[in-house]
Amino acid sequence: MTTTNTNSRRQFLGALALGATASTISVLTNPMYADIPTTDSNKMAEAENWFKKIKGKHRIVYDGSTPHSGFPVIWNWAFYLSNNGTGTSDEQMTAVTVLRHKAIPIAFNDQLWEKYPLGEVFNMNQASGEPYKRNPYYEPQEGDFPLPQIEGVKRMQERGALFCVCDLATKVYSNAVATKMNLDPKAVYEEWVNGVLPGIQLVPSGVWALGRAQEHGCGYIFAGE
Repeated sequence: MTTTNTNSRRQFLGALALGATASTISVLTNPMYADIPTTDSNKMAEAENWFKKIKGKHRIVYDGSTPHSGFPVIWNWAFYLSNNGTGTSDEQMTAVTVLRHKAIPIAFNDQLWEKYPLGEVFNMNQASGEPYKRNPYYEPQEGDFPLPQIEGVKRMQERGALFCVCDLATKVYSNAVATKMNLDPKAVYEEWVNGVLPGIQLVPSGVWALGRAQEHGCGYIFAGE
């Protein structure tokens, strides 16, 4: 690839990230998105039932609206760490992280990160400054988190923590990316939905999920920036 093509690609990705976050409403009301498929009603029924997994006396929900260097995951881990340290077992608590808006790539598999590429689109970079080409927060490698003992999404799920991802944001961003790359928006959206990592629940919207979590007794903490 020539330097000119590389620069053009980076400019496109930067413009995409800016444009897709500047006004969600303008994207949703654009006629080109009129045929975006609605979320399957059965899946949304699953989302309602999913909140019944919240257990224990101590319940919290983290509002992950931005990647924030992985803090929507880090603070989930910190909740378990500090509660364990004060005598509360994993079975007596639940931390829920809602991945919405610009934090949705945390819910996606490595194949999507590499293909689209999500690290560049969402400005999620390694310590070197290079965009990630894989999901660093599901099964973190050395250097992905500021402390080596911090556990990723997969391990936290094993401990009973819950993670969900916004379907509305998935529609908006997948269709914006598809349009810029001259791809079929419906196909890209479906691919992103199918690329959600095991155990992460697709919910109608992040704000919907934040409300449901609080209705199930979770305290609210903002985990964006």
